[in-house]
Amino acid sequence: MSGAPTTYARRLGLFDGTMVVIGGIIGAGIFLNPAIVAQRLPTPAWILAAWVAGGVVAVLGALCFAELGARRPAAGGGYVYLRDAFGPLAAFLYGWTLLLVIGSGAIAAVAVTFARYATDLLQLQPGAVSLLAIGAIVLLTAVNYIGVRAGATTQNVFTVLKLLALAALIGAAFVGRAALAPAGAAAPPASPVTPGAGGLVVAFGAALIPILFSYGGWQQANFIAEEMLEPRRNLPRALLLGVAAVVIVFVLANVAYLTTLGPARLAASLAPASETMRARLGTIGGTLIAAGIVASTFGFLNLVVLVTPRVYQAMADDGLFFGWAAHLHPHFRTPSGALLFQAAWSIVLLLSGTYGQLLDYVVFGDWIFFGLVVATLFVYRRRDAVGDEIPFRTPGFPLVPGAFVAVALYVVVSSIGSNPRNAAVGAALIAAGVPVFLLWRRRGAAPAPHSNR
Repeated sequence: MSGAPTTYARRLGLFDGTMVVIGGIIGAGIFLNPAIVAQRLPTPAWILAAWVAGGVVAVLGALCFAELGARRPAAGGGYVYLRDAFGPLAAFLYGWTLLLVIGSGAIAAVAVTFARYATDLLQLQPGAVSLLAIGAIVLLTAVNYIGVRAGATTQNVFTVLKLLALAALIGAAFVGRAALAPAGAAAPPASPVTPGAGGLVVAFGAALIPILFSYGGWQQANFIAEEMLEPRRNLPRALLLGVAAVVIVFVLANVAYLTTLGPARLAASLAPASETMRARLGTIGGTLIAAGIVASTFGFLNLVVLVTPRVYQAMADDGLFFGWAAHLHPHFRTPSGALLFQAAWSIVLLLSGTYGQLLDYVVFGDWIFFGLVVATLFVYRRRDAVGDEIPFRTPGFPLVPGAFVAVALYVVVSSIGSNPRNAAVGAALIAAGVPVFLLWRRRGAAPAPHSNR
């Protein structure tokens, strides 16, 4: 077939982009992680302060990614910025880590989480979990195969549903009547944190780790910049609107947990969202929040399936992945080969049962690349010529990106300190991408002329 090469279709507006940002952040974390935070901090004021601080970091990151997206609204997001600023090896290692574990492993893990909650909600046999998880991956791959509009519409629906679930949780805390432990029941132990100044600083930092991971995910909107209408204007707006909305929702959700359960009971809870809703609304509350978690995890799963193959397509377009992954479907205009490969590898990880451990190994790597991607702003700014017009510039430069890079470094160092063995294995998995990169280069695969950019 002759003619111009197939390109991505610009079909996503500001609302779609905002839903991608929100959907990329809200997964299962806000329903579970508040208990971990409450275990590490002594009072409700400190717990809420930590969630606000995490929100500030998320806003700083969104401001940086907003400028990057306005500068280079290309499919692949962080991969493209790293390639432009630091060269193909840094970009490849980012894509390699996404492909090997972070992207595919997240798909496997979230699919299983969705399937477990759905199995309990629908009262299915436990043996249905794996089949339901695989079915969700296959279904969402098919949806996103037939067009970005289909994937985005699915994302919009499930993002709205997860927001409604959190709104119900927050609303119930203010209008429902709590029915907590029966009289005479033993109170759960208080948080083990001592309020000494030095200990509190350490505890606050430890609490920030799960909070920052809960807030992560806004960067995924940059992967689909090439499919947005007026991306130089709409992508920054989507990032800032989406992150601001999530910060408000997360802080209010924690107010709901603390108002209903108190810090000690929250710290002891295995399922704070479910316990809060049951305390306020009884059995129906537990059922409602279970349905909300099913919707939230399914929506997050769709988001990862939707956006991540754009990175693999960009790698292939550079000659650093299988050539067939560079091509877009001639009718649907989606990275069809990359989508299918991602689904197959995610199912392999799911069936092997290794995805959880692999994610534990390289989760700190996510923040390595977070920091490196934001650091590309310094390179872009240094290269700017007089008169260059950038639709959005990060305010407070260089303090804002510098602060975010410092936080990313803190998260990485803390992750290494808390589990050096996992970090060492994770570093080895990331470093294993170097010989793979050299192999691709030695194969003499000529980079494609960025036909899809």
